[in-house]
Amino acid sequence: MNGTQAGLIIAVFIACAVETTEALTIVMAVGVTRSWRSALIGVGVALLALAAITAALGPALTALPINVLRGVVGGLLLVFGLQWLRKAILRAGGLKSMHDESAAYAQESRAAGDAGAVASGIDPYAFLVAFKGTLLEGLEVVFIALTFGSNQKNVPLAAAAALVAVLVVVGVGVMVRAPLARVPENSLKFAVGVMLTSFGTFWGGEGVHAHWPGGEVALPFLIAGYLLFALLTVAALRRLQAAHAGVSSRTARA
Repeated sequence: MNGTQAGLIIAVFIACAVETTEALTIVMAVGVTRSWRSALIGVGVALLALAAITAALGPALTALPINVLRGVVGGLLLVFGLQWLRKAILRAGGLKSMHDESAAYAQESRAAGDAGAVASGIDPYAFLVAFKGTLLEGLEVVFIALTFGSNQKNVPLAAAAALVAVLVVVGVGVMVRAPLARVPENSLKFAVGVMLTSFGTFWGGEGVHAHWPGGEVALPFLIAGYLLFALLTVAALRRLQAAHAGVSSRTARA
């Protein structure tokens, strides 16, 4: 196993674990508050839809010429990774509230409780919320696994990493019977943002015939560079926040 394959497994596993944690919180909230049967049916229908999407997109991606594939995948990963990294930097810098699974669970539970009486048979609210949550978070899992796997011509490896991540998160959720609030989700999103952005830059460059110094050896340096940039940005944002708080305090005393 080379460094790129190891990076693929790590990035796919972490990203899919984060997305599965968020989906699990939604499903548990409507399942406990309203109807487990309806919620699980919603999950099942969403999984069937995701399987159909994967079956359609997988062969289409792998059929592309390698340079076109790397350009497309690199561009998509770069856009996707920068979105993750931007939110992670804003959270770490104090400009956006940290994601809290316990708070998300409480909010979903309140919304489910306010949705009226539970319908007999299949409860539409529980079904739709569980379906939507599983489908939206699952689409990100499918996207990450397919893009990483197809670019490396090893979709089974990426799919296996994604499946293990899903099984681990769901297994832990079933055992503890509570939202996984102790998962360091904000730190994981920060790491995933750095990795997706780095892989996107690397593969996007290869797609436009850029020659990276040392080939795959350049990838760890890209990861380190993006990580350093992100940490410096967080530090700068925290200093600005502290300076703003100091000015506001002095103004209030005056």
